[in-house]
Amino acid sequence: MERAELTPDLLLKAYTLGVFPMAESRDDPAVFWVDPKRRGILPLDGFHISRSLARRLRRGGVEIAVDRDFAGTVAACADRPETWINATIFDLYARLHAMGFAHSLEVWRDDRMVGGVYGVTLGGAFFGESMFSRETDASKIALAFLVDRLRQAGFALFDTQFTTPHLRSLGGHDIPRATYHRLLAQALARSCDFTAAATPDPQSLVQRNTQTS
Repeated sequence: MERAELTPDLLLKAYTLGVFPMAESRDDPAVFWVDPKRRGILPLDGFHISRSLARRLRRGGVEIAVDRDFAGTVAACADRPETWINATIFDLYARLHAMGFAHSLEVWRDDRMVGGVYGVTLGGAFFGESMFSRETDASKIALAFLVDRLRQAGFALFDTQFTTPHLRSLGGHDIPRATYHRLLAQALARSCDFTAAATPDPQSLVQRNTQTS
């Protein structure tokens, strides 16, 4: 699909239909649609904070920010030997961010972004696109604060697209396509504001997760 054919509005429509875009590599200008038979989700009531992650959270020393550096988060996610984030996708999500549909949650230490995640929000659905980590557990910390934010804002679905061992260790799993579409329809019927939720301190985050998991 040529870049001129793929617009932010078309991309948002694709999400409502359960499909998302990818590229073969950063140097391949083409973008294709993906509709997996089994879809990865991270249940908002089943996120697992391990003892080691809880200790790291309580240790503090990091700052959590939302949308402080969206472009930097996407660039960091693409900063690896192989990536599906090409120039077309980078530009599209920057435009979705400007429209208020794409957001990043970032982990900062000493004015340096050390981890983060970005995705798209529609109704009560969060479509996770990618995450990165520049120090141990930074992406896990980002996910812990992201899940808490989604819970507090009333979101119903955290779509991870695929399930990796990293996500499975945190409670992620695969569901059939039909089940995903049912959950998606329910989530899209909600009205949620990703930016309205407050960011808790690490101690409160761990306590809330213990109470809800």
